Amino acid sequence: MPRRKRYQEDDENHERWLISYADFITLLFAFFVVMYAVSVVNVGKYTVLSEALGDAFGGRGAATRPNTQVELEALPLSNIIAHKRAEAAKRDRERLDLLARKLDSVLEPLVRSGKVRVTRNARGITIDINASILFMEGDAGLTGRARETLQAVAQLLKDDPHAIEVEGHTDDAPIANAAFPSNWELSAVRASTVVRLFVDNGVAERRLAAVGRGANRPLASNDDALGRARNRRVAVTILAGSTIE
Repeated sequence: MPRRKRYQEDDENHERWLISYADFITLLFAFFVVMYAVSVVNVGKYTVLSEALGDAFGGRGAATRPNTQVELEALPLSNIIAHKRAEAAKRDRERLDLLARKLDSVLEPLVRSGKVRVTRNARGITIDINASILFMEGDAGLTGRARETLQAVAQLLKDDPHAIEVEGHTDDAPIANAAFPSNWELSAVRASTVVRLFVDNGVAERRLAAVGRGANRPLASNDDALGRARNRRVAVTILAGSTIE
């Protein structure tokens, strides 16, 4: 009998290592769970704690805020937005370049004679039309030739989405009559007359603005007749980056 008991004790000793091994695996698993939990920062709690500590020591805690996943994910999004804006700006330039070529073609006889000038600039496209082909001297009523010219321009502008600013300009010779007490009124009414023709020919009102500049933005010196003639004009500017659908 004593010998049989020893054999049973030996069997039990051989199986104890399984219990120890299981305990070790359990502890190891618990260790990694704790390590993972410690490594995950609660951004909200961290921010509150950081700012509270910063206030307590005379400063703001925002400077110690860690890089968060949100901040890391925002970088690619900002790049996408910048890329899309660049593409939109490129399309806008191409559209305006094409429109400028069409305007040059339609107005080519007047461009050659020096009565009209089409220019691409930082604002967009500007069409300077000399007042001598639009109005009688000291008047704001369009001539027959002016209507034909502006109607051709309106046909190109009515399907374009850009905002349009129409400016009236005069020389510095004073005007004073029952209709126009000064060059301010004359330039403003001339700009409004052109805007009204555009509207009558299909250009959306919401895209248009009329501005009277008087004699304040001359192209040339007002010291001679040639310079004063250049300054009397209407400028139609198709504004870049201002699409109004």
